[in-house]
Amino acid sequence: MDTQHLKAFLTVAQLSSFTLAAEQLHLTQPAISKRIASLEQQLNCKLFDRIGRDIHLTEAGRALLPRARTILQTVKDTEQALSNLSGHISGTLKLATSHHIGLHHLPQVLKYFTREHPEVVLELEFLDSEKAYSAVQRGEVELAMITLSPEDTDNTTATVLWPDPLAFVAAPDHPLTNEPNCELKNLSQYPAILPDPLTYTTQLIRKRFDAKRLPLQTTMATNYLETIKMLVSIGLGWSALPRTMLDEQLRELKIPGQSLQRNLGSIHHSARTLSNAAEAFLGALKQQPATLAG
Repeated sequence: MDTQHLKAFLTVAQLSSFTLAAEQLHLTQPAISKRIASLEQQLNCKLFDRIGRDIHLTEAGRALLPRARTILQTVKDTEQALSNLSGHISGTLKLATSHHIGLHHLPQVLKYFTREHPEVVLELEFLDSEKAYSAVQRGEVELAMITLSPEDTDNTTATVLWPDPLAFVAAPDHPLTNEPNCELKNLSQYPAILPDPLTYTTQLIRKRFDAKRLPLQTTMATNYLETIKMLVSIGLGWSALPRTMLDEQLRELKIPGQSLQRNLGSIHHSARTLSNAAEAFLGALKQQPATLAG
C-alpha cells in the first residue's frame, strides 16, 4: 500500500476537499484524485461519496481512517528511529505553544536553540492548550508547550516546567478592592473575565465556585491573557491571572484559603519516537529554568 496514497486519503478526509488537499500537499487536483482512485482500486471499495460539492467518508473510508493514521505514524517513527542513530540534530521540528507561554517563556530558549542548532528548521504553531493535546496525539506536532491538563491523558507524557501561581485580580478602583474580607461570594456578585469555559484555567476556577455552590458570572471570554489583563485594568470585571503579570494596573484580591496554581510545561506522544531535534529542545527547556521563568 503506497504511503503517498494514504497521505492523500488522510488529507482529503481531514479537509473534506480535494482542492484544499491538493494545495496542502503541493499537488494538482487531478494528481490527488488519481491517488485516491488508485487506493480505491487497490482496496476494491469506495472511500468517499461525492454529493454535489460535498465530500463524505463512506463506511469503508471511516474504517480505513484510523488504520491509515497508524500505518503512516509507524512508518514515520521507523524513519525517525533510524535517523536518530546518526546523532545528528537537523530536520524540521514542529512545535505548538499557547500564546502566553510563547510570549513569556519561550523567547530565550528559541533564541538559544536556533543558535546552537542552525540545521533545525522550527515550525511553531500557536494553539490553545486543549487543542495542542489533540495535535500531539494525532502526530501533527512533536512537542507542545502549554497549560498542562490536571488529569492524566492517554498516550501523552507531560513534564512540568513552570509552576504558575494565579491571583484573583481587579482594577484598583473596582468595588471588590474595598471589601475588607473578600471571599468568593463577593466575587460571585460581579462579572468575571476569563478564558473559554473549556480551558483548564477556567475549569480550575469554576471548581472553586461550584464547591461553594456559588454562581460564576462570565460576561466576556478570551484566551489571550494580555487582553484579559487590559479588560480587567479598565474595570470591566475581575479575573485570575498569573502572578507574573501583576503590576500597578491591577490590584490583587486576597481571598483566604483560595490559592490557585496551574502547571505549564511540555507534552509529547508517549508511544512515538522523538527526533534528535525534539530531544535537544526538551533539554534546552529543562536546562535553562532561570532564563525561561521570566
